[in-house]
Amino acid sequence: MTGVTIANRSLINQRATCPGVITDLVTHAVIYNHPNEQAQERVPGAETVRARRMTTNLMGLGFVECISNTTLQNIPNGQPTGMKGQLTTVPVAEANGALRVGRFGWKSQDASLLTFSGGAYLNEMGITNRFNLQEVTTLCDDVSDNTPCTSNPQVICGEDKDNDIDAFARFMRATKAPSRDSRLAATASAQAGASLFHSAGCDICHMATLTTAPAGTLINGGAFTVPAALGNKNIHPYSDFLLHDVGTGDGIAQVIDPNTGQLDQTMKNKMRTAPLWGVRTRNELMHDGLNYTRNEAILRHANEANGVINFYRNLSTTQKNQLIDFLNSL
Repeated sequence: MTGVTIANRSLINQRATCPGVITDLVTHAVIYNHPNEQAQERVPGAETVRARRMTTNLMGLGFVECISNTTLQNIPNGQPTGMKGQLTTVPVAEANGALRVGRFGWKSQDASLLTFSGGAYLNEMGITNRFNLQEVTTLCDDVSDNTPCTSNPQVICGEDKDNDIDAFARFMRATKAPSRDSRLAATASAQAGASLFHSAGCDICHMATLTTAPAGTLINGGAFTVPAALGNKNIHPYSDFLLHDVGTGDGIAQVIDPNTGQLDQTMKNKMRTAPLWGVRTRNELMHDGLNYTRNEAILRHANEANGVINFYRNLSTTQKNQLIDFLNSL
């Protein structure tokens, strides 16, 4: 009697706990044995591929969802050779797996907020739902849950019988995009930093402005219609939402190639360009949270970003501070 893990899933939250239990793999019986069994959630020793991941900012994601495929597909055409972002094409769970350009998650592994919501409920809270009926691990719970949806008994909803994932997706769509620190943004230092951000080429990947699809446009495989509140809006996420190799990759392939059905290994050392809107509120930077200053995070970039970083290294101390003032205004 032991726990079983499922491949290609995130498993552990930083302070996660579960009841002290043993799960019988044959009968799925759960035997509570606290405190003799470990209550702290642990990574099994056999799982050797591990990486730290910071949670991503949820603010303004409704606008990001409403960026059209075409807009994202056209971005690499305007990027220089050696810095062209890589698109992901991923299934939309609520549209029976219809494919769409990914934009959510550190590997752009999700394309819709409802799909993202279903995955978050499973991986981060251990709540099965109609898109994810199998537990990540049997260490804390039985893998089978055949509870039907309250609103549609013909559909199995697992532990989310009232479709809370839909409410969470609506909540994310309703959040405003992070606003700038207007007072700092108006300073001469931050404005000079904005010019340096552009001159260095930071905005090749951290794109300042994107426009959402017109209101009424069907997206997510036809499962969602762009509302007036989100349609045809200029947004300033400072991201292209594409994958790049800037030397910080974690070696984990997380996106399945729709042509082969296998994990796309060409993406394992690439990460999605982190949106910089709201970055002034964060002091744990990069995908793993291992950098604590803007300067450290900038200098950690390499590979595709080598030219940009060389430009930054050659700036004077005053100019570097101006660029960081600009970042602190976002």
